[in-house]
Amino acid sequence: MTTFDGRAYQRHFDELAGLGADVHGEADFVAGGAPASVLDAGCGTGRVAIELARRGIEVVGVDRDASMLAEARRRAPELAWFEGDLTGFDLGRRFAVVVLAGNVPLFCAPGERDRLVARCAAHVAPGGRLVAGFQLGRGYTLEEYDAAASGAGLALEERLSTWQRAAFVAPGADYAVSVHRAPRG
Repeated sequence: MTTFDGRAYQRHFDELAGLGADVHGEADFVAGGAPASVLDAGCGTGRVAIELARRGIEVVGVDRDASMLAEARRRAPELAWFEGDLTGFDLGRRFAVVVLAGNVPLFCAPGERDRLVARCAAHVAPGGRLVAGFQLGRGYTLEEYDAAASGAGLALEERLSTWQRAAFVAPGADYAVSVHRAPRG
């Protein structure tokens, strides 16, 4: 399992923001749908979750890396942060949106990715969405991801190439943002 230095990781994004870079593309994308609640699965230092909470959205974060969560808790102690492996967690509730930002599926062992998607999908409320963004060409195809989402009962609603909503053009795309919807119940 990869272990990160949460403070150093967050410092990178703070430096980018200090230079004027937009570091809230994922939050902009998710907030655009005006969800009442969001699960930030693989939340890291809480960059996305904290921005969503700042916008008035109820948000919960889950990550398996203690250093990343320590930084999230330091930055926003008022939010709910849980340490856990995304392939086996159960928070006992559902959310309007579950977001996997920042290549989360790629940090999961190849044999565990279907379970990752299934556990995240189990936290999506009826009619809600699972939103995932990850690099392509790194051992996990969109066909594999779509099959896992379909196997978890979700249907592809939209696919883009950036969090800023640029159209997805295949072949040749190197990143995808996929939105899968749960049945309304």
